[in-house]
Amino acid sequence: MSVVEYFKEKERVLQLKTVEIKARFEPQLRNLSEKLSTTLTNTQNNPWIGKINPFFEREPALPRSISPEAQAFYNKWYQSLEEETYTGEWYRIDQLCIDQFASVTEDQQWIHTDPERAAVESPFGGTIAHGFLTLALLPKLTDSVNPENNLYPEARMLVNYGLNRVRFPYPVKSGSEVRARTKLVDLVPAKRSVDVVNEISVEINGSRRLACVAETVLRVYF
Repeated sequence: MSVVEYFKEKERVLQLKTVEIKARFEPQLRNLSEKLSTTLTNTQNNPWIGKINPFFEREPALPRSISPEAQAFYNKWYQSLEEETYTGEWYRIDQLCIDQFASVTEDQQWIHTDPERAAVESPFGGTIAHGFLTLALLPKLTDSVNPENNLYPEARMLVNYGLNRVRFPYPVKSGSEVRARTKLVDLVPAKRSVDVVNEISVEINGSRRLACVAETVLRVYF
């Protein structure tokens, strides 16, 4: 390896690490900024707030009208805010899985579906999984669709409400094992539902780099 190639490789690795660190901590920094902004606004609008110690824990803000079932659910899970609530099992993403996803989505880019070409031309030395494949596996990786392990038995219905943000800091090579870690970061109550906001971090077995960091929103109806 020449000196120029060596420094190019070092620069590439540094860029990947920077993207991963940003993706890992961006949700927390954004939430902290929003909470600080809300606190300052309340202080400016209410002179009595200035007499209260800002470091005291605030009571959870509930809507004026909330069903008993939704409030009980909110109170139950409020105790677990900012805690890791689930760590999944390792799941192998092989070439067959990648090819099937490519076929369904019609994304046949060679970096995913051509092992021979990827072995020669790809900087990763082989094919990699689509980022959206990793994202699509989140229900499986978090065990949230297992009828034998219902996390919210009191719910009448669960709806995937979407994503607040998502990043793919590092690629998943074909044949790698991944698993998801779930942390509860927010609860948003409504009259007959509660939005459960989780930060999902997808790990790669044998690597310190994350494959995906996503903030998911699950709407739980009562």
